[in-house]
Amino acid sequence: MTTTVLLVDDHPVVRSGLRAVLNTDTVHVVGEVATGEEAILLADHLHPDVVLCDLRLGDGMNGIQTTAALRALDPAPAVLILTTFNRDAEILGAIEAGATGYLLKDVAPEVIVEGLQRAARGDMFLAPDLAHRVLKGMRNPPPRLTVREIEVLRLMSTGASNKDIASALFVTEATVKSHIAHIFTKLNVDSRSRAIHLAQESGLI
Repeated sequence: MTTTVLLVDDHPVVRSGLRAVLNTDTVHVVGEVATGEEAILLADHLHPDVVLCDLRLGDGMNGIQTTAALRALDPAPAVLILTTFNRDAEILGAIEAGATGYLLKDVAPEVIVEGLQRAARGDMFLAPDLAHRVLKGMRNPPPRLTVREIEVLRLMSTGASNKDIASALFVTEATVKSHIAHIFTKLNVDSRSRAIHLAQESGLI
């Protein structure tokens, strides 16, 4: 049985290389896109068995956000993350968003093929060391930010002031300050720069 795959990576050379090694008797690449937004539209049209998605996709939605949106489709494709990023927060975030597997880009092509086939069957596919870290992370989950707190963080990362953030979100500056205080507490930081850095490291923004 052939597994149909949609590639999502913001680097054309990577997509071209993946297409070359993945198109086999058992895997067929049905499409490729550079952004999460494009992935959702094309997946909803093509109904691939699996979406092979990078974690960082440039501007717009990241891989974790894209995974969650893809898994909300009906029918929903399986999502296999293929990336260079192996931080615990990113791995756990992807799995919690609905990814059925997480691979690093230094794996052999046959491992990716196996991962795609396993994902299409609904099986979780992780390297042993990553699986251990996912289980550990689930036992000790990182702090969770609300949707509004993530919005505030995203605006903070652009250099927006409290006044700018309040205007963009149609709230008062006092409300923005309250959100920032909660963000600092949850992330255990004491500065905007540190909060932004941790949020970017974990794939929140």
